[in-house]
Amino acid sequence: MDKNVNFEESLAQLEETVSLLESGDELTLEESLKAFEDGIRLARSCRQKLDDAELRIQQLTEDGEEPFDGVRDGTLDQEV
Repeated sequence: MDKNVNFEESLAQLEETVSLLESGDELTLEESLKAFEDGIRLARSCRQKLDDAELRIQQLTEDGEEPFDGVRDGTLDQEV
């Protein structure tokens, strides 16, 4: 799998693969196994991208503050 493929592209490919397998189209055993392997690889790639994004968010909010406190309490546009 190309590491430069973004999450959305990987997810779209995974959805296509799942649809192909679920459709019951005339796939040979080998084609079905290949599609299944591709699906597993894509699912793992998507999971890794989500885990990486979660880690980045945790690192950015290490001080324990919610990232959008100002939006919730209306202080974002107020001058200090």
